[in-house]
Amino acid sequence: MKKERISVPFLVLTVLFCTCLIASNLLETKILQFGNFSLTGGFIVFPISYIINDCIAEVWGFRRTRLIIWLGFSMNFFIAIMGQIAVFLPAAPYWMENEPHFNFVFSLAPRIALASFFAFLVGSFLNAIVISKMKVASKGKHFSLRAILSTIIGESADSIIFFPLAFWGMMAVPDLVKLMVLQVIAKTVYEIIVLPVTIRVVKYIKRIEGTDVYDNDISYNIF
Repeated sequence: MKKERISVPFLVLTVLFCTCLIASNLLETKILQFGNFSLTGGFIVFPISYIINDCIAEVWGFRRTRLIIWLGFSMNFFIAIMGQIAVFLPAAPYWMENEPHFNFVFSLAPRIALASFFAFLVGSFLNAIVISKMKVASKGKHFSLRAILSTIIGESADSIIFFPLAFWGMMAVPDLVKLMVLQVIAKTVYEIIVLPVTIRVVKYIKRIEGTDVYDNDISYNIF
């Protein structure tokens, strides 16, 4: 039986993918304000995970993308559990003035993590499936269109699920809807801006890996 080889580029992208997801969950606890527009702190890094999703789906196909999505999910779950344990453990006397701030971040993080778990799975798998199916249909052409369209679909699903679950009751409904719409627009613009870099990275990895997978006749079962 032939063993499947895990390459260095795939390993690096997987580590970066998981790191971005963990960081985004913690950064989501802060709301950023730019003039009249609000975004969550996770905006700084979360779109990178979708770019990596695109790269892996394009180069190695849906099966490898499914692997990193479940790895990211597992690492997020692990950090949420460890954060809760740290919150419940007694604090040192000289740390007490910092305790409320620590507890705010890591007590809010589980709610955000739970919302993120579900939203992330739906959005990431939609992103991977769309780019995979479009690659087969277009015979590998129009990567830019596939990357942007898959991001819009994935990010829209992610935001529709995540924000009501994570922030309901913490802000007015109109502000929540506005935040959801802005996140989708901002993350799509983010993807478009870095698209030239994404294209070069994909071409480089395809060249050094000598692989360009087409998901013909595969099952899109997420498990």
